Amino acid sequence: MGSSILSIIYLIGSVTFILGLKMLSKPDTARKGNLVAAAGMSLAILGTIFLYRVNDAPLHNYGWIFTGLAIGGVIGVLSAKKVKMTAMPEMVSMFNGMGGACAALISIVEFDHLIKLIKNLYAPVADDHLALQLLESSTSRGTVIIILLSLIIGAVSCAGSIVAWGKLTGKVKDFSFNGQHFLNLGVLTLIVGLSVWLVCIFGTSPGTALTVFYIIFGLALFYGVLFVMPIGGADMPVVISLLNSFTGVAAACGGFLYSNPVMLTGGILVGSAGTILTILMCKAMNRSLKNVLIGSFGGGAAGAAAAGKDQGNYKEISLNDAAVVLAYASKVIIVPGYGLAVAQAQHACHELEKQLEEKGVEVKYAIHPVAGRMPGHMNVLLAEADVPYEKLLEMEDANAEFPTTDAVLILGANDVVNPAAKSDSASPIYGMPILEVENAKVVIVNKRSMKPGYAGIENDLFFQPKTSMLFGDAKKVLQELLSAIKEV
Repeated sequence: MGSSILSIIYLIGSVTFILGLKMLSKPDTARKGNLVAAAGMSLAILGTIFLYRVNDAPLHNYGWIFTGLAIGGVIGVLSAKKVKMTAMPEMVSMFNGMGGACAALISIVEFDHLIKLIKNLYAPVADDHLALQLLESSTSRGTVIIILLSLIIGAVSCAGSIVAWGKLTGKVKDFSFNGQHFLNLGVLTLIVGLSVWLVCIFGTSPGTALTVFYIIFGLALFYGVLFVMPIGGADMPVVISLLNSFTGVAAACGGFLYSNPVMLTGGILVGSAGTILTILMCKAMNRSLKNVLIGSFGGGAAGAAAAGKDQGNYKEISLNDAAVVLAYASKVIIVPGYGLAVAQAQHACHELEKQLEEKGVEVKYAIHPVAGRMPGHMNVLLAEADVPYEKLLEMEDANAEFPTTDAVLILGANDVVNPAAKSDSASPIYGMPILEVENAKVVIVNKRSMKPGYAGIENDLFFQPKTSMLFGDAKKVLQELLSAIKEV
């Protein structure tokens, strides 16, 4: 009876994951979708705790289980409540790393259990029938392969996500050296070779197999670090998405291992969604995944050289002049970037939008797929300020409207509006689709300074005749613009 109820619970959980993911595709239903999926996960967890049976016996370690749930729940809630929008990519990376660590730990526990069963063959008093049955089972090698896949992918995701977190926080710098890609390939080849050997010997040499297993675990962690270290800053959104797909695949392996449809469904959804998003992000940057992984975009000599070339002079605009330009425009498009997130200026931006609309100005937002530090960063930022979703234009739609736009206000965006992507074949971002803001009549750029963006390259847009710079913290500038526009 209990197993039947648990199967129904797992089915409900799987359905909620699918429905939740579907609802996440639209900002106006995303919050509800998140809650639906979370409810399904909670139901699956509680069902497993109280209804799952091991050899027809219920789980007994309720104290440990609920203590772990309480500690993890408190840490998760407090972290989520305290995190700033600017630090959201770092939190996503860290949580993703914890998912990979979980998959790797499950693999360690299950392989250790497997080895203990095999060692019963050599024990004076042992359940020889169980061990022999395990070794002769046609699925035993398949089980080891699944455990190894979960271990390797989970460990790579964990170590890589922690490095990505360090890069996003500025605590870890890009690091590469001559021959690093050959070292990466060598480590990966060694991991694959040891894994094949382990699958061959685990039934006859359990002690050696256990040692090799932990060597593979260490090499996978090392590879995760090597994998992310040389990747440049501008490619971090793609890396975060890719590592997220790794974690999903590792979770799906756990689903196979336990014949658990909830883990399997959740892992497949996360893995496939992360893979699709990674492909879309690469397409948005006009780069192949291979180029992202080995190109070190945004963190090398090329970026530094591009940042140092002489562009000529730029011109500034006063706050009052900017207010007049915006107030008397017929159409204004706002381009949000990471600078908006840093200043926590999304609410002030929404107030500016409403103030301009009161004066009869049509206001929209142009969103580049890789703006910010993670996929969808700007969408989340503006949704937090209750900006209507229909005002958000995707890159293709925005580019079609720029020629009929009177003024573009860029708030902290840099690389995604750089015309060098179209005109300078020597630029590291050449070929990357951008927001073609230079086609508008007037361009006003708000930045703290003239320092290059996250990719480490200078922006040609800032030196064009129709572009004016409005320096200062985005939140402070927007608040002052609000006051100035009211007086126009």
